[in-house]
Amino acid sequence: MRATARIVRALRHPNFRLYIGGQLVSLVGTWLQVVAQSWLVYRLTDSPFLLGVAGFVGQAPVFFLAPLGGAVADRMDRRRLLLFTQSSSAVLAGALGALTLAGHVTIGHVLVIAGLLGVVNAVDIPTRQSFVVEMVGREDLPNAIALNSSAVNSARVLGPAVAGFVVAALGEGWCFVLNAVSFLAVLLGLALIRTPPRPAGAGRGSALAEIRDAWRFVTGAPMVRALLVLLGLVSAMGMPYAVLMPIFADRILGGGSRGLGILLGATGVGALAAALVLASREGPRGLGRWVAAAATGFGLSLVAFSASRLFWLSAAVLLLCGFFMMMQMAASNTLLQVLTPDALRGRVMAAYSMMFMGMAPFGALGAGAAADRLGAPLAVAIGGVAAVAGGIVFAVRLPRLRVSARALLAAQERE
Repeated sequence: MRATARIVRALRHPNFRLYIGGQLVSLVGTWLQVVAQSWLVYRLTDSPFLLGVAGFVGQAPVFFLAPLGGAVADRMDRRRLLLFTQSSSAVLAGALGALTLAGHVTIGHVLVIAGLLGVVNAVDIPTRQSFVVEMVGREDLPNAIALNSSAVNSARVLGPAVAGFVVAALGEGWCFVLNAVSFLAVLLGLALIRTPPRPAGAGRGSALAEIRDAWRFVTGAPMVRALLVLLGLVSAMGMPYAVLMPIFADRILGGGSRGLGILLGATGVGALAAALVLASREGPRGLGRWVAAAATGFGLSLVAFSASRLFWLSAAVLLLCGFFMMMQMAASNTLLQVLTPDALRGRVMAAYSMMFMGMAPFGALGAGAAADRLGAPLAVAIGGVAAVAGGIVFAVRLPRLRVSARALLAAQERE
């Protein structure tokens, strides 16, 4: 019972319980849309390249607009901002559902709505990441990040599996509608949350000056910079395997839309296991080694997945992919938040969003083009080799990076 209490200790905060409950429901809906949109693009176009284009259009705005989104998150009431962004996402999901159910949806509609969702996410992601500390404080922040990752990956397990059956039985449109409805849970939770007011002096300078302040912090902190660079490399080269998953599920492994749901769900099971392991930890000590090992393990798993031609073997390998992917992402998130001053949190989380979400579309575009020319397995294997190389370089540099990290931690403790 003591171990269980340690794993869920951030849930002692009522605001966080409201938040994570709403997020869990909404994120299941989000994964319904992710799977259904991927399958819809594949059905409409039968093109690996356009799968990559759809991934690019949906996530590229995060790369270009996240710095502005982070500045907004540091200047405004984050709870109210989240109410706006989550409502906007619900409306866009409903619009895509209506077009699909009416039989009027085209690849153009999908790309436009995906792009608009990307613009919303450029504000929503850094706001959500930086809002966590307002609900739990610095002491329980690492555990709250791990529990939030657990919620994300519980949804990753359930959402794709449900989506596979809903797409096969009812079509993609109902997945989009269910996603729109699922936002009601997170909107209700946000409406009930009460947090202290932001400091009166927050956000008085220009947005551009605030972005420059965050840039100087990131470039002047070697550990922060290295974490972001590794995350960007893995996101650009390794993460696009998910964009090509319909090709693996249908052409290579013969599983169809239900197989796609199972494969993505297997990734979620592994990711959930990693999040729970992180939730059981106390403090950030040793997470640098975990980041290096996770990036290397993720790359090796991708190479193994690219070589498999057996459905259930591929699903088993994806368990490892999900485990290592989440380990790197959540451990990097924890380290960045622990090392970042509160006044810069939204903008540094915007940089995290740029690397984790914003680099992925460039990789998706490249992976789609590579899959057209070289085949999906070789495109995924190349990304895996790049992730292994990045993990090894980070591990070699880690002893020197720890020196700057300790200095930043000491500065946070003095605040």
